[in-house]
Amino acid sequence: MNSSLTRRTALLGGVAVALAGCAGKFRSYNGPEVTRLRIRKADRILFLDGRDRILATFPIGLGFAPEGHKQFEGDGKTPEGRYMIDRRNPSSLFHLSIGISYPNAEDRAFAAAQGQSPGGDIFIHGGPRRGIDPMDKRDWTAGCIATTDRQIERIYAMVRDGTPIEITA
Repeated sequence: MNSSLTRRTALLGGVAVALAGCAGKFRSYNGPEVTRLRIRKADRILFLDGRDRILATFPIGLGFAPEGHKQFEGDGKTPEGRYMIDRRNPSSLFHLSIGISYPNAEDRAFAAAQGQSPGGDIFIHGGPRRGIDPMDKRDWTAGCIATTDRQIERIYAMVRDGTPIEITA
């Protein structure tokens, strides 16, 4: 067999395997619209609400200091309040992620009055790419909401930018 043909076949086979590994990351969703996300921090649960019923629930992990509202960068708290899903990151270091619009004007004003930064980059995301299951250690993020990789794939497919999110204690 021609060595050039063998190399080409091996290369194309490797590309096919690599692409197949990514295929599960992006799921499709054709069900009812998610009209709101709700997080109850005390119960460590995320609800995806539809117009007339709960469409899905997911166990979650929070920031490493989960009690109370996020006020400052580095405090390890997950925000509480009403925000929006405002962006998505398909190349996240945490598998996939969807962004939460924290900080809002009130959050920024409070932190500024204290001479501090409110922080930012709060996401709902999967686990680190190194294959660590984020649910093995419950509250490990810097303030984000953590799920498993499989769960964030479903959430990413179901939730659209502009969807409101309410985070309560």
